[in-house]
Amino acid sequence: MAPAATQSREESRARGRSRVDTTRAASGPLWRQYLRLLGPGLVTGASDDDPSGIATYAQAGAKFGFGLLWSALVTLPLMAAVQEMCDRTALTTGKGLGELVVRRFHRAGRIVVTVLLVALIVANALNIAADLLAVGAGMHLLHAGPTGLWAFLGGLGVTAAVMAGSFEHLAKAFKLLCLALVGYVGVLLISRPDWLSVVSHTFVPHLEVSSAYLGLLVAVLGTTISPYLFFWQSAHRLEEMRDEPGSNGRAVPLRERTDDMARKKRRSSRIDVFSGMALSNVVMFAIIVATAQTLGRHGQHDIGGAAQAASALKPVAGSFAQLLFALGFIGSGMLAIPVLAGSGAAGMAGLLRRRWGFSRSLRRAPVFYGLVAIGTAGGTLLSLLHVNPIHLLVFVALINGLAAAPFLVVVLLIANDRSIMGGRVNGRAANTLGWLTAALMGAAAVSLIFTGGG
Repeated sequence: MAPAATQSREESRARGRSRVDTTRAASGPLWRQYLRLLGPGLVTGASDDDPSGIATYAQAGAKFGFGLLWSALVTLPLMAAVQEMCDRTALTTGKGLGELVVRRFHRAGRIVVTVLLVALIVANALNIAADLLAVGAGMHLLHAGPTGLWAFLGGLGVTAAVMAGSFEHLAKAFKLLCLALVGYVGVLLISRPDWLSVVSHTFVPHLEVSSAYLGLLVAVLGTTISPYLFFWQSAHRLEEMRDEPGSNGRAVPLRERTDDMARKKRRSSRIDVFSGMALSNVVMFAIIVATAQTLGRHGQHDIGGAAQAASALKPVAGSFAQLLFALGFIGSGMLAIPVLAGSGAAGMAGLLRRRWGFSRSLRRAPVFYGLVAIGTAGGTLLSLLHVNPIHLLVFVALINGLAAAPFLVVVLLIANDRSIMGGRVNGRAANTLGWLTAALMGAAAVSLIFTGGG
């Protein structure tokens, strides 16, 4: 390589280091430092508990009591390992998963991923419609007006916010909406369960051999380890990196930072990811326990959605429990909608080698925003057609169940490629958990087909 080219590269790296080194150091009490570093991982974990997920967990608790509690413990390390991989690819390369697919795979592989991403965008639009209907139903429960009106207004508001708002404001709104999930811990405490039985069912799996149990287990796995979360974790981390002080809108990868700054960034990002996954599974745990203790014990075994679960809680656990439950899925629904739309849009735009991201203007990333609009506006229109949200979610579960394992294989191949990741390829633990998750999701997809979608 010519000396001039080598010098140019070194100067570029030095500029990258100097930009990132201008980031102000964390200060203040430890709890404030901790809250400050929470971001993409927290939002990813919270968005996993959208109204469709809440309905699944509520159904698990109502139908099988504490019988599926062990799944909250088992899925935690699997979720954490997968999301840490997605996060690390973004930190290491400064690129999204869609862009890395272009780099890692030849034409045939890219075609397969393109087909999967199209299916994911369709599934996300259907999921958005179901979540909007749940948000509308939640507002109706609060006596704020008809379901359809609030579903439409919610979709319209989210679409306008993501098209016009800056990433800085969106990121703050995302973090605030995460607080809505704290209500489920309140519902758990109000339900006052038998904690000895809860602990027993958490650490010792109580399996049942039935199609209903298997179907709900597959549904829990599908809503906990969903493909859109892989793309969102990577995309949101890159958005955060672009928004760092002195970055000039560029996601500066770890290799262009000083060793100390790269180490701090990697550590803080891991804490963020693991905290987000822990929050997600704590909420899942709380919903299963609360509904098992209330609805399950009172014979209300069939829950058709998050709003129905909230309504059913009122005569059993009181109006305060209903209020907390309703506020939880309203907040989580408003959080999940832009995440669902943005995840598929970021993946597809990256695959098409187009600019993407909420940190960029509509003029600079028209393809990305067009794909986002397909998700949010399409979901809003679907919510007005009076389609049964349960039918939508069954179809979404089928698509996600079939797509999860192939997407996981794509992530694993990227995360193990030294030409992309350098020395930050997967370690033994990440690979063990990653391939175990891929095998589990593949088995779940086969089970989903044979159980007719659960």
